[in-house]
Amino acid sequence: MPVKIAVLMESRPGEKRVALVPAVAEKLSKLGCRISMLSGAGLGSKLPDSAYHGVEIAGTGQQLLSDADIVLAVQPPKAADIALLKPGTILLSFIYPHKEPELTRLLCEKQITCFAMEQVPRISRAQAMDALSSQAALAGYYAALLGATNLARILPMMTTAVGSIRPARCLVMGLGVAGLQALATARRLGAITEGYDVRPETKEQAESLGAKFVDTGVDARGEGGYARELTAAEKAQIASVVTKHIQQADIVITTAAIPGRPSPKLISKAQVDGMKLGAVIIDLAAEGGGNCEYSVPGQTVTQGQITIAAPLNVPSMLAEHASELYAKNLLNLLQLFIVDGAIAVNWDDEILAKTVLTHNGEIKPEAVKTALAQH
Repeated sequence: MPVKIAVLMESRPGEKRVALVPAVAEKLSKLGCRISMLSGAGLGSKLPDSAYHGVEIAGTGQQLLSDADIVLAVQPPKAADIALLKPGTILLSFIYPHKEPELTRLLCEKQITCFAMEQVPRISRAQAMDALSSQAALAGYYAALLGATNLARILPMMTTAVGSIRPARCLVMGLGVAGLQALATARRLGAITEGYDVRPETKEQAESLGAKFVDTGVDARGEGGYARELTAAEKAQIASVVTKHIQQADIVITTAAIPGRPSPKLISKAQVDGMKLGAVIIDLAAEGGGNCEYSVPGQTVTQGQITIAAPLNVPSMLAEHASELYAKNLLNLLQLFIVDGAIAVNWDDEILAKTVLTHNGEIKPEAVKTALAQH
């Protein structure tokens, strides 16, 4: 029997992405899978049902989910959808269990094997499955565009009959995937770019993109590719150096987000109050509360003459390409355990062992198990 894969329609407000695109559906079919999805699931990404050749279009969740072997989604599914799944079903989606404790417990109760896409380990072999990185790259690109469109100036230098216009200055704080893409895009648009990160190894990456690196002398390298928590003394040292660069910038883009945890505050109210008139902050860490003390998640606000935009779910604003990249991430993960047209999960595989959230009625990551026990 073929492996039955069901694709959910996203139900979270503002979510336009879909977990499967036609090109990936064709590849899954060649692996021996039978695919079904709810009618209209791809419309937010400009993909009508007719684009999905060979995919069965279901009319109801009951019809779609009751006999599925594998379920694909972007955002955490609704509890009502989980309730329709048979025990042993495999779910692939973002979950963020710290924010979804009840849903995580329901996955255990229903005996669902859940691979949480935010937990894909950041190792070389898993790069093609790293959905956080693929989505962050698009967010970084879009952040530079948001900065440019919210700024009442142009980014490149321009010479006119009445004189020259100087290029804008763009500072990017947090040089992960999103930050580096923001730097690259801002430079392509003609801005003078600077990059800052508490991890000194990012200096070379920033400079390779033509940006100047803001060196504060603090090394805050942490585990898993993220920065560690800073001490009070380190924060003070960083602030004394970074403030000058923040207040010289026309655009500041912040990207310091840690999945499942509050975003660190990188820009204080005092620093904002001393910024150039008309300057813009684009805060990409709004999901965790934002990197700027003035940020209001999901809103664009003004403080004096400074604009602070803190958009939520930025990849969904580029739903077509975001869906394409995410679907390819899922395909690469599925290929690890769909073998010869059947499901064969090898738990000795580091990627699968570290990505799994729930299996056989158990929460597998110890950190998640401990955190949820306190709720």
